[in-house]
Parts: sequence; C-alpha cells; structure tokens
Amino acid sequence: MQPVGIVDFGSHLPENVVGPEFFHDPDAPVDPLANAPLFKVPATRHHVAPDERASDMIAKAAAPLFERLGGKPPVDVFLTNVLLPDDPFMGVGAQAAHRLGIDPEWIVDLHNAGCASFMYMLQLAQKIMADGTARTALVANVQNTAGQMFAQSEVRKRSHAAIPGDGCGVAYLRAGGGSPILGVRRRSTPEYSVDLGLSASDGRKYWEPGTGQTDIWFDTEKQKEILERGNTLVPELVRELCADLGEDPAGIDVLVTNQPNRIFLRNWRQALNLDAKRHLDTFDRLGNLYGAAVPITLDQAARAGELRDGDLVVMSGFAHAGDFAAAAAVRWNGAS
Repeated sequence: MQPVGIVDFGSHLPENVVGPEFFHDPDAPVDPLANAPLFKVPATRHHVAPDERASDMIAKAAAPLFERLGGKPPVDVFLTNVLLPDDPFMGVGAQAAHRLGIDPEWIVDLHNAGCASFMYMLQLAQKIMADGTARTALVANVQNTAGQMFAQSEVRKRSHAAIPGDGCGVAYLRAGGGSPILGVRRRSTPEYSVDLGLSASDGRKYWEPGTGQTDIWFDTEKQKEILERGNTLVPELVRELCADLGEDPAGIDVLVTNQPNRIFLRNWRQALNLDAKRHLDTFDRLGNLYGAAVPITLDQAARAGELRDGDLVVMSGFAHAGDFAAAAAVRWNGAS
C-alpha cells in the first residue's frame, strides 16, 4: 500500500471582519482580566454572512487549491466536518460536491471529533484508501458558529462569544504523493461527551419553537477538570505520536494545534519544550476556529513559505470537553 500524503491546502475566510466592539456590553461589570495578554480577546475575527452556507465555504476554500492543481482534480473520497450544519437532516458533503462539480465514490459527513476532526479525517481517508481502489481525497473543516450562534443579540454579550471566528480549511490528499502522513494517534473518552452541549435560555430543544437563544453549555462543576483535560491531552497525544515515530518532541519543526485561547497555546508549547516560532497559530487575527484552525493555519503557512521541505509537521487538538483528541504528523514536501 502506498503512503497517503497531503498535496496542498486551501482556505476561505468570510468577508465580514468583526472587532471586539461588536461584543461590548455597556451594562456588564468591568472584567479586571480583560486586558491581560492571556485573556484579551482577539483583535479581529471573521463572521459568516447570513446567507453563506457551509457548502459555499467549502467551495470557496477549494477553488484556489483546485486552480493550483490544474483545474478540477479527481476526488475519490470526500470527508467533511461542519460545526453547525445548515440542515440537521442533511449532511453537507453532497451539497458541497455538487458546488465543486465532483462526483466522489465516498462522501462522509463526520459530525464528531470537533477540534481534532482534521487529524481524524486524515486517518479515515487513509483507511478508506488502503485497498487501492480510491487514490485521492478532499478533507474539509468548516467553523461557522461565530457569525450565527455567537452573534445573537443576547449571546454576544457573554464573555466567550468574542473568542470564535469563522472559516473553512481544506486539504487534498493523494496516494503515493504529497507530504506523507507518518502516523496518527487518537484517544476517545466517551464519558466526557456529556459535559458540554447546546442549551437554550428558555429550556427548549433546539428544534422546538421558542424565544430563547441557543448557546454552548458546559458543566460548571467540572470547569477545573475540563481545563486540566485540555492542558494535558494535546501534549500527551503529541508525545505518544512522536514515540511511535521514534522522534523527540523537542525536534518538531512545526506544531499546529486547535486554538481555543492563548492559555492553552502557551501551556502546550511549554509542555513540549517548543518556542513560539515553531508553534504556528492564527488566534490573534482569526480567533478560535475550532476544527478549521489546523488546515487554515497550515494553508496560510504554506502560502507564506513557512513550511520547509523536510520539516516534521505535527498537528494536534482536543474536542469539546475532552471526549476526543488526536495528533498527526507529516514530513513536509512542498515540491510534490
């Protein structure tokens, strides 16, 4: 079986750029930590337009990638992860495939794995392509809650609403080409899946009529525990992956993770003994992009020439309240 490699990335950021003033609540008490470097909200983030669908975002992210590949490359496998599907009954993959003008043999809409879903989809693509009948894949991550859920009139006054931004990142994979995927590590802890979810202020289920705005809920009694999970999961998965590969984590050339906040970013690189220059992130400009952070950041790094041939590039993230985490590594080959 030929190794599967990442040939190239693509990304899309919505046109609407939003500053911190959008979230300002004049009646809220002054937060003494608001201007502390680790707690200060991102300077900017992008919000989806009211009529911008997830399939539109995928098509826009893939357009420059397809152009660099000579037009419309073959796509045998199409995997998507969309944080807020436009239609709860329908996956996004078929609509996005139609927008892209492709006809994959495999279309899989992955709705779990959250901020670690990009790495999970890399491994899923490897498994599907293992028998040799599928040779190419397109992987897409869409984050689209910032301009929809977190921009609601009441939700946007809450401190967490100013952190997320919207965007889409995609990657094109090919058997026997690109930057080979060296390995993937994942960890699933289903018991943590009940510690976070959606909640409406009037207590209704999300499909029921009502006036309460829907927001993210988490178990406040487990807040300290959830933070500890987030601090430890990413470094642990990266170390396990490096051990599989016979590499020292200190030798990682480029690390890209999900980007919930500056605290996690700082703690992760310190735990892995990496300086900030090797831990790429787009948090200050784009906010928390959830699962889309890894492919968007890598696309921007590739376009800026920050990835060198031969670099050990490691990606990692944890999802939700810690129910899933993953890490993946590639040996960068930009000339492929």
